[in-house]
Amino acid sequence: MVSGRAVIPIISVLSSWAVVGRGDHARSCRPRRLPCPSAVRPARPSPWVFPAPGDWDPDDDLVGIGADLAPGTLLNAYAQGLFPMPTGGTRDPMGWFSPVRRGVLPLDGLKVSRSLRRSARSFEIRVDTAFEAVIDACGDRRRPDGWITPEFRSAYLALHELGWVHSVEAWRDGRLAGGLYGVALGGLFAGESMFHHETDASKVALLGLVELLSDAYADRRVLDVQWATPHLTSLGVIEMPRSAYLASLRDALGVPLPAAFAGMS
Repeated sequence: MVSGRAVIPIISVLSSWAVVGRGDHARSCRPRRLPCPSAVRPARPSPWVFPAPGDWDPDDDLVGIGADLAPGTLLNAYAQGLFPMPTGGTRDPMGWFSPVRRGVLPLDGLKVSRSLRRSARSFEIRVDTAFEAVIDACGDRRRPDGWITPEFRSAYLALHELGWVHSVEAWRDGRLAGGLYGVALGGLFAGESMFHHETDASKVALLGLVELLSDAYADRRVLDVQWATPHLTSLGVIEMPRSAYLASLRDALGVPLPAAFAGMS
């Protein structure tokens, strides 16, 4: 499914795994090395080259297949507006997505009801104190539409150990009640998944995340949630055209990490 060391763009919905190489164009858009804040450790550069936005199907969320989930590959992907998802079974190649309509939560747009605000007072927000417990709860295979495979778990644990992935947790009475995790690159926080064991706990974790991101750079930060599901829309998530998202992302990557993720909180 790959040619040389390039991620191959798809040419249609993957009905027969038909792919086409765009090697010359791909080589011209090799990802730049990402700046490495002092709070994180650098990842080994990735050998993979992703298709350029000009090669993406304007009507398809899936823009490439192949590559791996090594830290350097993942970081380059997020910096280019991509994220990985399984495309089928464990032997099927990895899919790389950039939704045509991207789900984004404006930091001033989170809908917080009075009841949620009251409920939030009974929780404590913590950052990165139980990352493995958070990703395991998010990846519980009993959850409908679960997608966090052992391969994904290992990949994001590795990124967490390097300081690029973080959990925001809602605790009550000494118990982890809910939380979320995502990738932090400059002013981008790419939310991956969330869970709750108690009512409102995941919403409280999201509220905590928004507050952590609401600093002097808030108007340039991007809180990406991938797709705007009905549940997320009810919380204030909006859709952005892909081109607008990529423009916002380019600006956000020049913003410092928020203090909570930069070892300054």
